[in-house]
Amino acid sequence: MPWLQVILDTEAQYVEEISDGLVAMGAICVTLQDGADQALYEPPLNTTPLWKRTQIVGLFDEDKIDGLTLPVQLQNVLAPLPLPSIQCQRLEDQEWTQRSMSDFHPMQFGHRVWICPSWTPPPQPQAVNIFLDPGLAFGTGTHATTALCLEWLEQQGDWSNKVLIDYGCGSGILAITAAKLGATQVWAVDIDPQALYATQANAEKTKSLCKLM
Repeated sequence: MPWLQVILDTEAQYVEEISDGLVAMGAICVTLQDGADQALYEPPLNTTPLWKRTQIVGLFDEDKIDGLTLPVQLQNVLAPLPLPSIQCQRLEDQEWTQRSMSDFHPMQFGHRVWICPSWTPPPQPQAVNIFLDPGLAFGTGTHATTALCLEWLEQQGDWSNKVLIDYGCGSGILAITAAKLGATQVWAVDIDPQALYATQANAEKTKSLCKLM
């Protein structure tokens, strides 16, 4: 089933009304993204700041909306708001799971640590291989801080007779790596139940023993 993606560039003050208008027209989802490379940092409690220039992205079932008359429909629904610039893109339906899998490849950290998705054979079977799939919990090795921590763990050499605490373990990537490197005891700690579930599942994949809290 093909999809129609509509991107509107607007100012923050109009975001809510335009989003509501897209939903009223039948958009199956509406997302917001930065329209002018403006950094937004940790907001105060109970606030939801928006970018000064915001892109609103609406996704429609192409079978249920006429792309040729879409600008006119938007103008009717959003009146009397000023109609922002509109981009329309046709998206062919895809096997999104397979596409997301193709974005993840084995990654090497240091000389002997590899983070591998479970569907890919490790490039070096005799290396320290951690099998970890991307999911809801943070930590796949692509983030710079995670990569630096993995390299540091590998550089420490012998982990026997050592205890490691992975506080805020996310996917368990650091805890599992320490266990595979020979740590005597590893504690993986997180307040998010999804993180603990992901850590346990990833630990089982790599046949590591991690004590969860």
